[in-house]
Parts: sequence; structure tokens; C-alpha cells
Amino acid sequence: MSQVESQIDLSTSLGYLLKEASSTLHASMDSVLRPLGMTITHYSCLELLSQRPGLSNSELARGAFVSRQSMNVLLQSLVKDGIVTRAERPESGRVLPTALTPKGRRQLAEASAAVKAVEDRMKSNLSDSSRSSLAAMLRACVDSLADTDPSTPPAHLR
Repeated sequence: MSQVESQIDLSTSLGYLLKEASSTLHASMDSVLRPLGMTITHYSCLELLSQRPGLSNSELARGAFVSRQSMNVLLQSLVKDGIVTRAERPESGRVLPTALTPKGRRQLAEASAAVKAVEDRMKSNLSDSSRSSLAAMLRACVDSLADTDPSTPPAHLR
């Protein structure tokens, strides 16, 4: 096979298109969160805690796609700012469950509205059926890649 035959056509490469979509979404989310004094990781942390109160540092880090160390630094800042609370002592083991404060819930409500507007704009040219199909196809892609390593659970279960 020649070098030209083995090259990826970036205009049709699913991996490249996903990366481009991800980068564009990231930039758009960043542009609406920055004026609120938030990063995408900050927002992700609050959203995760809203939907699953009591998550540990490790669970939050996995859910926000950052290292445990980065999440710990963020959590310390969020505690200091009164956005989240963490138990003084672990309930069991070494886990310090984290929860949103009323201030954190207010901050999340504003950020969620801004992020939803970005997502709505992103989906605006898709029909309802196309949106459902795209979500199912993306989930299948994630699960297929996770299935290549039997020790790795699908992303939505991590």
C-alpha cells in the first residue's frame, strides 16, 4: 500500500471530525463560562455533584476527565469559595464526599443555562431523529473503544 493510500482523509475521518467538534464545543463552552468566572472543569464538577451528590474526588476527576490532583486543587478552591462542602472526616475508607452548597447550586443554574444554549446552537441544524441517532452512534463508538480493553468499563459507567 502506498503512503497516499494509507493516509487518512481528514474531511471524512470520524476521529478527526469528532476532535474538531470537541474542540469547537470546548471553545464555545469556554466562551460562555469564562464571564461567569468558571472553567469547563469547574462547571463539570458542579454538574456531576448536582446529579450525583456525594461523589469522591476520584469519581469527580474521572467524570470531568482530569487527574485526581487537578480535581483536588479545584475542590479546595471551591470549598474555600463556599461553592461545595466536603466532610471533615471520611464516612468510610478515605473518601471525603462532596456536595453543592446553595451558592454552588445558584452558580450551576447560571452556568447550565449558558452551556445548554451552546448545546442547543450545536444541535440547531439537526432534526430530532438525527439528534437521537447521533447520540446513539456516539455512545456505540465510546462503548466499542472501551470494549477493546475488557478491564475498562464503558465511559458512562465510570
